[in-house]
Amino acid sequence: MRNAVDIIFDTFCKVIEAYRRADSKIVLALSGGLDSRVMLHCLARYRAQNPTSHVIAVHVNHGLSQNAPYWTAQCQQWCDAALVPFFVEHAHLDRHSKQSLEAQAREARYELLAKHLRQGDLLLTAQHADDQLETLLLALKRGSGPRGLAGMGVCSVFNDSLLVRPFLSLLRQQLHNYAKAHTLEWVEDESNQDTQFDRNFLRHEVVAKLSSRWPEIQKNALRSAELCFEQEQLLDELLQHQYEQALNPDRSLCIERLSAVSEAIRHRLLRQWFKHHHLPMPSRKQLSLLFNEVISAAQDANPKLVIGCITVRRFQNSIHLVEEVSLAQGWQSALRLNERMELPHSLGCVTVSDNSEFGLGVRMANMDENVWVQFNPSGLSAHPEGRVGSRKLKKLFQEYQIPPWKRSQIPILMYNDKVVAVGDLFVCRDFTGSSHRFYWEKIQSTR
Repeated sequence: MRNAVDIIFDTFCKVIEAYRRADSKIVLALSGGLDSRVMLHCLARYRAQNPTSHVIAVHVNHGLSQNAPYWTAQCQQWCDAALVPFFVEHAHLDRHSKQSLEAQAREARYELLAKHLRQGDLLLTAQHADDQLETLLLALKRGSGPRGLAGMGVCSVFNDSLLVRPFLSLLRQQLHNYAKAHTLEWVEDESNQDTQFDRNFLRHEVVAKLSSRWPEIQKNALRSAELCFEQEQLLDELLQHQYEQALNPDRSLCIERLSAVSEAIRHRLLRQWFKHHHLPMPSRKQLSLLFNEVISAAQDANPKLVIGCITVRRFQNSIHLVEEVSLAQGWQSALRLNERMELPHSLGCVTVSDNSEFGLGVRMANMDENVWVQFNPSGLSAHPEGRVGSRKLKKLFQEYQIPPWKRSQIPILMYNDKVVAVGDLFVCRDFTGSSHRFYWEKIQSTR
């Protein structure tokens, strides 16, 4: 019979084998704490049994503690001893941000870990049953619905990879026993003792007492979360057809479809929309505001609702998720022939080239014409080729059905003070030509 310590490694292997492909790289998120330290030991044992498996460990240094360099050094030492390739990433957090440091650190950690993943890889994190219970209690505190109460899954999609939690069915005490049995060392983050943080308060003041009274509570919480997760999956499956009907090709949502269903279904479709864009779930109050102030707004209105780091905007008969970009109104930059210029705020690159087959055909600039790019359309007029007369850019953007929030994100090619071309929309009549091309190379957006 396998002893209690062996169950840890058996559980780890069973979960890994359930999700790993032959070419999957296994990336361990290694903090150096007890849980991830035990997982590093299991990963090294697994690799010893599977020599062809590709495994690495990644440590994210958040720079929030004076002990952070020591933790990094310890992780490096343990990985070297285990013959597991080690990588370190440094997070840069804003202590003056309105967003909590805890939330910033979590977002930065996953963003940095994603750099080491490709399609089909596994990202291992060491959450366990006690963490699941804490997550469930935090969801109850926030008044979350079934999606929030579903907690964490053993496996979830993470970009093009999978985020896997092999220890989710195990107790923290079991991991502690494993570490002691194998004489493992680990680091202790002093912030984990600070009960000002909600999760720490639950861990030290609440969960310990609950476990003492009801030893099975972690196991039962895990089962409740799994049942909620099953119900969530069922609802998504039942409403998938309606969601696909409401979803436009540009990933916006059709207002007519949303207005034709009940409030409960509409809320569900909106939550699916946020989920598919990898955004935090809006609250019930925010969903009501979204319907009353954005979806139901007058046709000629330009409403918007800020939800976390995203803005919901209405344009024509659809609602869009928009990451607001604040460009300096005076931004401009000279553009040289055949020089690829990177635009600010990940808006892509532009070139004026005499050897390209892409873009809009423009004439060569004269010797006395300065060539430059700007974004601010205010006060500018243009006369697109093939049209009669010139019009203000604002009116032209309306005619070309460009949403208001995108109008100041379209590069405008200028010769001196004259508009030559606007993004990939049109060339002005007096500047058409076949010798050169103005090309706006966009970065593919997920929204």
